[in-house]
Amino acid sequence: MAITAKDVNALRQKTGMGMMECKKALTDADGDVEKAIELLRERAGGKMDTREAEAGEGAIAVAEADGAIAIVKVMTETDFSARNEDFLAKIQQVAEEAVKLDATGKIEPNEAMAALIEDLRLTIKENIAFGEGVRLTGSNVASYVHTNRKTGAIITVDGDIDNDLLRGLCMHVTAAAPPMCPTPLAIDESGLPAEAKDEAKKAFVEEAAATGKPAEIAEKIAGGKMNKWVSDHTLLGQIYIKEMDAKKPIKDYIPAGTTITNFTRFAV
Repeated sequence: MAITAKDVNALRQKTGMGMMECKKALTDADGDVEKAIELLRERAGGKMDTREAEAGEGAIAVAEADGAIAIVKVMTETDFSARNEDFLAKIQQVAEEAVKLDATGKIEPNEAMAALIEDLRLTIKENIAFGEGVRLTGSNVASYVHTNRKTGAIITVDGDIDNDLLRGLCMHVTAAAPPMCPTPLAIDESGLPAEAKDEAKKAFVEEAAATGKPAEIAEKIAGGKMNKWVSDHTLLGQIYIKEMDAKKPIKDYIPAGTTITNFTRFAV
């Protein structure tokens, strides 16, 4: 049975053992996860890493190459380690490996990325794990990562767009979180999760009905609130953070013939 980097990473996150140890155990166990765990336990002399410390801190890195852009989040145990120069340099290398992948959308670490993370585990001596990653492609790509490396975003746009606006959109997505505004769930209404819309509509109807309004009036009130909810939770409907005083939605800043095709926001 072929052992993939995804299999190895899953076992590492489950046991806290090193990537190379996990790969060997999975190979020796013919891909049987439970058997691999037993092998790891035996080889560690019953001293498998069961510490309570979880990889709850971390940092974000982005990389761009040839019309592709990638964002990765790598987790570690302490904020001190997440601010370590070696850690930040290494996760930048992880992002640079990620952007070389052929896949688009959510990505899993390949062997090169896993090896970089394993190097960090050995040097920093903390539980370090690949949190998540996304690779996108487009005619225009841009990124923004906050100076603390805790939040960041990438975006792809088709059509003509000013570089300042493109970067501004990335800054908006990065900053878009309560109490400033909701984090956008989609580019426009067509991309909103049906479940989220249904839950919001139900809550608005129940809220209106609780005031004693007739059902048809409650539906109208809920409809108005739903329209605002859609604007608040879509990137094109949100008020552009860099121009808050203008109170204009982002869609009003996008040139005719230009389309935002994708975006991703990560936060630690």
